[in-house]
Amino acid sequence: MARDSVVLRVDAVAKSFGALAALAGVSLTVRRSEVFAVIGPNGAGKSTLFNVVSGLHAPSAGRVVFEGADITGLPPEVINRRGLAKTFQITNIFPEISVFENVRVARQSRAAVSGRLGSLWSLPDVERPVMELLEAFGLDERRHQQAQHLSHGEQRYLEICLALATEPTLLLLDEPTAGMTPGETKEATALIRRIAQARGLTVLLIEHDMSVVMGISDRIAVLHFGQKIAEGPPEAIRSDPRVIDAYLGGADD
Repeated sequence: MARDSVVLRVDAVAKSFGALAALAGVSLTVRRSEVFAVIGPNGAGKSTLFNVVSGLHAPSAGRVVFEGADITGLPPEVINRRGLAKTFQITNIFPEISVFENVRVARQSRAAVSGRLGSLWSLPDVERPVMELLEAFGLDERRHQQAQHLSHGEQRYLEICLALATEPTLLLLDEPTAGMTPGETKEATALIRRIAQARGLTVLLIEHDMSVVMGISDRIAVLHFGQKIAEGPPEAIRSDPRVIDAYLGGADD
C-alpha cells in the first residue's frame, strides 16, 4: 500500500463525562508508516482520545475510521483483532509468568484454534517471532525470568513486545518512556523509530518528553482543553505561538 494512504481518520470526535467536555470536535488523519504524536498540557484530552480510538470509550459524537472501516464504538477486543494495538501509561503485563510466556500468549491470541487451552502451547511458528521480538528489545537473555523481576524500563519494553506480537497495523503508545531514565529514554526512542521503519508500522504516540516527541515524530497534533490547536511537522510545532502559549499555561503531561 502507498505510504501516504490513510490508516486512521478521526472525524470531529467529542467525548463528555457529565458536564466535562474532555474532547470537543477533534479531527486528525494518520498516514501509513508515519509516527504521529499527540501532545498537550495536563487535561488536554490526549488519553481520552486514545481511549476513544481503541474502543475503551464510545465517543459522544463523531466517528473513528480505521483502514477504511468505521470502528466507532466497537469493543476493544474487536478493534484489536482488526489490527490496532495499544500500550498503557501504567505498565500492563503478566507479572508472574516468564518474559517469553508473556509474549507467546500475545502472539497466540492471533491463532484460530479450537479445543483445549493446552493445544495452544504446541502451535507452530510461534517461538521464532517471539524470540525475534525479545532479541530486538534486548530481552532475550531474560526470557525465562518472571516479568515482575524486570526493571521498569524492561517492563515497558515487554509491554511493547506484547503489542507488537499481535501484528498490528497501527500501534498506539501511551507515554512509552514514562518513568525511564534519560539513557533508557534515548535508547527507547531510537528503538521505537527503528522497529516502526523496519516493520512499516504506523505509530500514534502520546509522550510527555518533548525531546522524544521532536526526535521521533513525522507529524504532531497539539490538544488544549479538548480541542486541537495545532498540527504539523516538529519544526512548525516547536515555533507555533499557540503551542507556546498552551505550554506556558501549564506543565507538560
